[in-house]
Amino acid sequence: MTTHDELLARAVALQPLLREHTADIETARRIPDPVIDAIAEAGLFKLATPRRYGGHQTSMRMMLDVSATLAEGDGSASWVVTLVNVCNWLTSLFPSKAQDDVFGGNPDARVTGVLAPTSSTTKVDGGWQVTGRWYYNSGSSHADWAVLGAPLTDTDGKVVDQALVLVPRSDFSIEDTWFVAGMKGTASNCLIVEDVFVPDHRVLSVPAAIEGRYPTEHLDEAMARSAFVPVLALVLAGPQLGLGRAALKYAADKAARKPISYTFYETQAESVAVQMQLAEAAQRIDTAVLHAERAAADIDEAARRGVYPDFTQRARVRADAGWAVQNVLEAINTIINVHGAGSFADVNPLQRIWRDANTAGRHAVVAPTVALEVYGKALLGVDDSITPLV
Repeated sequence: MTTHDELLARAVALQPLLREHTADIETARRIPDPVIDAIAEAGLFKLATPRRYGGHQTSMRMMLDVSATLAEGDGSASWVVTLVNVCNWLTSLFPSKAQDDVFGGNPDARVTGVLAPTSSTTKVDGGWQVTGRWYYNSGSSHADWAVLGAPLTDTDGKVVDQALVLVPRSDFSIEDTWFVAGMKGTASNCLIVEDVFVPDHRVLSVPAAIEGRYPTEHLDEAMARSAFVPVLALVLAGPQLGLGRAALKYAADKAARKPISYTFYETQAESVAVQMQLAEAAQRIDTAVLHAERAAADIDEAARRGVYPDFTQRARVRADAGWAVQNVLEAINTIINVHGAGSFADVNPLQRIWRDANTAGRHAVVAPTVALEVYGKALLGVDDSITPLV
């Protein structure tokens, strides 16, 4: 079994390669194949793949730590690894037959995905005919399968369930729509499926999954017992933690040599204001890490014990994820203020970090306002749901 320290060491070892390719990643708007191959060779796309297919099936904490470590090298690469791992985890919740379809012939399979049910379905013998368009499929360029949201309808067209469906690469096309300010290299493009048959064993009910009822026959695997929405929310905080650490390190290193223009300070490091602002940024990043690690521990411990977290516990994890992301964004803003206008030079990595963090930090599942409202209602016993994703 590969240990936490070994996997983390592999992520650290990839940082120089990621930094070397940051410009290429942005220009190509995808992760270059040599980088993808190096990440795959390190086994970092298989953190959540079941062990019977050669995966590591580690833990929520491991996915968080690897994502953060890779993001210190490049945000887009970290985001792609994060989303592939969590979509591979989603695949591990399907019945064995579906998992065999994905990993049986290709244990290194990479799955992309989107939960939004932006599609239509028709029930047919043995499965469903599916048509739809799904935007923001991160890592689409390198995906072998996709897990996609779909409304399930009866013969009258009435929606009777919400589902995730597994679709092979041969059944979908990709439209190049990812033209954005940050996370440029994630190739989060639009996937298109037109009247494709999806067999019943590759359909998973989302409402049932939210309550912890997964169709996998392998619930003896701890990670396959992890709470559905908490995992989907918390993974998104991982890249943010690494981006925050990278920004702080860069600004602190430069402060020892960088003057403060139009003052008598020869270096930023001499300024008490700079010292206090960088300390505040460091504290915010530490706050983010502590909340993210607490949430990961909650998920992993509940999965280990085979206990599905109740609504309030799940709401707290989602709030922790949003709180972590918000604190990193505020920390990076402070760091940018300290470093000054030079932060936005094309050659300065801070501008890329700022763009990446602010783009990823707006993902709807980690929106702090929604997360806080959900958690606040749970604390007060207010039975007034604003989202099913808890």
